[in-house]
Amino acid sequence: MRVVMYGCETWSITLREKRMINMFDNRMLRRILGPKRAEITGEWRRLRNWELYDLYSSLSISRVIKSRIIRWAGHVARMGVRCIQGFGRPRRRLEENIKMDLQEVGWGHGLD
Repeated sequence: MRVVMYGCETWSITLREKRMINMFDNRMLRRILGPKRAEITGEWRRLRNWELYDLYSSLSISRVIKSRIIRWAGHVARMGVRCIQGFGRPRRRLEENIKMDLQEVGWGHGLD
């Protein structure tokens, strides 16, 4: 999964991209863990999402990416304003994304 997350500290993830990353993660877990035999019929079937989460009890890839973005934001904040340069017009400001990520994780109370 490290190849998928290369450079994720600077991403600005939309909801669509978040869903696509989670789908990719589930697809890779299904391929790694393989199919499951149904108890009643004895036929092979794909693992459902909740079964994947039970077997592989790690954080979802989108949560790991968000934590890396927040960690990188702390690094950038310590660097100072004079070092930050943007290229082009961003869809959303990095500060707004970080506030939204912190609120989603539950740490964003009182950030204004």
